[in-house]
Amino acid sequence: MMNRSAVGHGTFGGLLLGTYPALIMGDIMKTILLATIGAIVSFCVSLVLGSLTKRKK
Repeated sequence: MMNRSAVGHGTFGGLLLGTYPALIMGDIMKTILLATIGAIVSFCVSLVLGSLTKRKK
């Protein structure tokens, strides 16, 4: 009889190996770059809006 843990590990491994070829390195790098740009823009907008609200008070 198989152990439930072994079945879970096998399922996870199969899922990982099945989806790995679909993940192209260029797409991963593009996603990382866009996420970084989005975080920087969000931070800058927060700083600008923070300074605008301080001036009004």
